[in-house]
Amino acid sequence: MIEKLQAKKMVVTGDYAAAYGALLANVEVVAAYPITPQTLIVEDFARFVDDGITDAEFIMVESEHSAMSAVIASEAAGARSFTATSSQGLALMHEMLPIASGLHLPIVMPVVNRTVAAPIGIWCEYNDMLPQRDSGWIIGSIEDNQEVLDMVIMGYKIAEHHDVLLPLMFGLDAFILSHTVEPVEAPSSDEVADFLPPYKPVAVLDPENPMAIGTFTPPEYIQEERYQTHRCMLNAKKVIQEVTKEFASKFGRDYHGLIEQYRMDDAEYALISMGTVTGTAREVVDELRNHGIKAGLIKLRFIRPFPDEELRSIVENGNLKALGVYDRAISYGVAGPVYIETRNALYGFDLPLYNFLAGIGGRDVVINDVRKMYDAMIKGKEKKIVWINTRGVEE
Repeated sequence: MIEKLQAKKMVVTGDYAAAYGALLANVEVVAAYPITPQTLIVEDFARFVDDGITDAEFIMVESEHSAMSAVIASEAAGARSFTATSSQGLALMHEMLPIASGLHLPIVMPVVNRTVAAPIGIWCEYNDMLPQRDSGWIIGSIEDNQEVLDMVIMGYKIAEHHDVLLPLMFGLDAFILSHTVEPVEAPSSDEVADFLPPYKPVAVLDPENPMAIGTFTPPEYIQEERYQTHRCMLNAKKVIQEVTKEFASKFGRDYHGLIEQYRMDDAEYALISMGTVTGTAREVVDELRNHGIKAGLIKLRFIRPFPDEELRSIVENGNLKALGVYDRAISYGVAGPVYIETRNALYGFDLPLYNFLAGIGGRDVVINDVRKMYDAMIKGKEKKIVWINTRGVEE
């Protein structure tokens, strides 16, 4: 349990916002292992424990693999559990990720998006998180530090819904959010408790009522389990909509479900964005609108479940002449992961679809880079996969 916390306004880093969100969510177990630039999340939560603000069990483990193993065990025992990681740490956790989803354990985990070696880098890219999109986890993306705090709280509400019961990870951009301070409004612990009641697991490991989970299973049953997990992921679409709507009603911040549209009503050229580049893209949209160009923006909040129906509806019912997809990751030999997902969702539409790769490895994505993305669509350039601001590559 946590002590009573009053609503307050803070100026904090994204890492602190994640830790404070977990505190407000009244998590009972935190497994901690450091990796830059995630370390401050578990450090900040350790201070909450040391200061007596919460009596959560804080477990220091020997690796990220062990961190995920620990929260799988605690969640299976009926405790709301939390951990965080980044880059190589998430890669080391990979073996355990399908176990968490296959056992339907609603763990919530922030991932501070960082370059995956080699070469070694500590700056932002999404090649750590997006390759996990087939692990059975719900996967979200964050724009600012307020959304970090709010996503932790909403994340448990989504993940613990009995129609879902899947773990949830969300990415926040390394250093751009993790170590940069922004104003954040934190609700009171009573308000959060009213929105997010105590975790009520469907099945619990209890010595008094023995049961087995995750046991050796023959082929006669595993395919059905895979289908059940697939159905839970599809169910998450509706639950995400419901939870974000309820959150907006209670706290006044509306995240609009799986995607958020900006000036899309009559848009002819639109960009799908993720993470902090979204704010930069909004400025470019406004600039283009001031010059009479009907530009729009689609903020992608979840890549699992992927908003295929929402994107198809936009294309079917809108005026788009071209659609671009921003990626901060690469699926080698093909294209960006979000572009691949979007192309799949929009199969059958005769709409020019562009993929813009930028910011990989932590390179800044500035206003002029986003302008190039819209310019390529407006001019109808033949090249559809474009590496922005990349030495030796023609744009």
